Amino acid sequence: METGFPTRLEDILARIDAIDPISYGKSRNFIDGDVTRLSPYISRGVISTRFVLEKVLEKSLEKGYKAQQIEKLIQELAWRDFFQRVWQSDPTLIDREVRQPQSEVAHQEVPVAITRHHTGIEAVDMGVRELYNSGYMHNHVRMYVAALACNTGRSHWQQPARWMYYHLLDGDLASNNFSWQWVAGCFSNKKYVANQENINTFCYTRQQGTFLDLSYDDLVHMDIPKELKETEKPALDVHLPATTLTRIDAFKPALLYNWYNLDPFWHRDEDVQRILLLEPNLLSKYPISERSVQFMLELAGNIEGMKIFTGEFTALKKRFPGSRFVYKEHPLNRYQGTEEPRTFLHDGVTGYHSSFFRFWKKLRPLLFQARYD
Repeated sequence: METGFPTRLEDILARIDAIDPISYGKSRNFIDGDVTRLSPYISRGVISTRFVLEKVLEKSLEKGYKAQQIEKLIQELAWRDFFQRVWQSDPTLIDREVRQPQSEVAHQEVPVAITRHHTGIEAVDMGVRELYNSGYMHNHVRMYVAALACNTGRSHWQQPARWMYYHLLDGDLASNNFSWQWVAGCFSNKKYVANQENINTFCYTRQQGTFLDLSYDDLVHMDIPKELKETEKPALDVHLPATTLTRIDAFKPALLYNWYNLDPFWHRDEDVQRILLLEPNLLSKYPISERSVQFMLELAGNIEGMKIFTGEFTALKKRFPGSRFVYKEHPLNRYQGTEEPRTFLHDGVTGYHSSFFRFWKKLRPLLFQARYD
């Protein structure tokens, strides 16, 4: 499968080694910016934000970079942890507005012009085509799409967020859903909008005369443009592989992996059993594309001895009674057994924070103080 995202562990680690934090900080908002393209591996639990942090800090200290030169990259890692901590504080928030209801909602669907990439906004249409072709979309373009769907087309955030998550190789419910809520004004003080001038600047387009070619004041108060009035609820079908697990040794721990945990270093040299658990009910509620399923299976190839069980955890437990299951904490997991913690940037900042910058104010000293300050 060609996606621009290699699945061999050696290639993933090489991508981390190639990070240039200074170039990242200067260019990340532009569509050709020097971004890390590590998000699919962090989302799949192959690597953690802390793993990336340690590698970046090690390299930066060797090169003599100052803290402020690499801070933007570390902040972006922290955004991911921030969203995960919000979700961890209350698992129900992933499906409902965090702070206040979305205002001026016209429908619960997605503009057809977005899903079929004919909005007439070149950068958006190109971004959706890239999403379909590779499973990736630049973060700035994601914001444009969300603003177009929710704040120009008046969609409720849930359906378009679900559509985007389905197609993303780096689909992470916390980062995805809370970012959509941030754009839609449900997890922020105001809605995010971008006009054509802004899009032209960061995407190198030269469009004029589009329905976004307005001042920000006019953009906020405009009616739904004709280009976005037709809507649909996209079909998001899930196709899961067959079970390959035939037996479990009751005398050995059975480690449970899933869509969010494909960590090749987890109990790496121990004599354990390794099971990729794919729960149809969960993956129907939060569907993922066939490309994403294949990507997951290829990443699982980095873990020796992995077997697949397609079915609910209750069915796994019933089929193999007496098994000792071990798993990582995650808001989606409803397992029974030994729960182990996930790895975050730092364990000292947990719980709900109403804004990223309140979270960052507490987290930053813990990340930089011992090394820089």
